Amino acid sequence: MSDAAATAAKQPLIATETGRVVSDKMIKTVTVLVERRVKHPLYGKVVTKSQKYHAHDESSTAKMGDLVEIKACRPLSKTKSWAVSKVIEKA
Repeated sequence: MSDAAATAAKQPLIATETGRVVSDKMIKTVTVLVERRVKHPLYGKVVTKSQKYHAHDESSTAKMGDLVEIKACRPLSKTKSWAVSKVIEKA
């Protein structure tokens, strides 16, 4: 087994999403809107589906309108089980 395959096997698979911050009014929490495009199974039309996630932002670096990457983490509250990993683009 090569070294690259060995390190890939050791690293856990952590879910990541990319989305836009739509609210930063809470303390250490941002609301991130993640949009994805899917093809309708019967009609074939491409539809945009969206989901909002509450993400933990310890240092409050993400502001409204920023493009951020969030990753899954342990549940931090009733609705918050994602954390901001990095800010990709400032608004």
